[in-house]
Order: sequence, then C-alpha cells, then structure tokens
Amino acid sequence: MNKSISKDALNAINKKTGKTITEGAVKKLASTVKPSTLQSEAQLRQLIKQVSAMAKVPVSDATMNEIVGAVKKSGMNPSNMEALMKLMIKK
Repeated sequence: MNKSISKDALNAINKKTGKTITEGAVKKLASTVKPSTLQSEAQLRQLIKQVSAMAKVPVSDATMNEIVGAVKKSGMNPSNMEALMKLMIKK
C-alpha cells in the first residue's frame, strides 16, 4: 500500500460524503485489505460495508453489486486502495 493517501482522493471523499474522514481511518481500514479480499465476493462486500459505515453513507444493494462487478472485472491491484476508493466515490 502506498504510504500516504492522495490528498485529492481524501478531499474528494470528504466532499462527496459531506463528512470528514481522516487519513488515519482510511489507512487503518486499508491495512486490513489483503489480496484475497478483492478475490472473495463476501470479503469485498464486507469491505464495501465498512467503507460505507466509515463514511456514514448508505450503499444500496444495486450499487454494491455494481461495485463488486467493477472490481472483479477490472482485476484491480489489491495494493492500490486509492483506486478502489475512487471507484467507490463515483457511485
């Protein structure tokens, strides 16, 4: 994982959610993500729920299905949490 979260990504998240999410909170959550997390649909759904709870933004089942599908289709590098965050804030 990149040692610092892009300030642009963090600002975009905070602007989109209207909440203040700290870099530390993102790093703490990101430290729990393993390569297998993005390969397992159940683990990926749990991660989405954790991000949703952290941001205090509900995620509908339809949106969760879109995010899961996009992550699986993209073959996203699990070590690039910033790309996952950007994908999630587009929803």
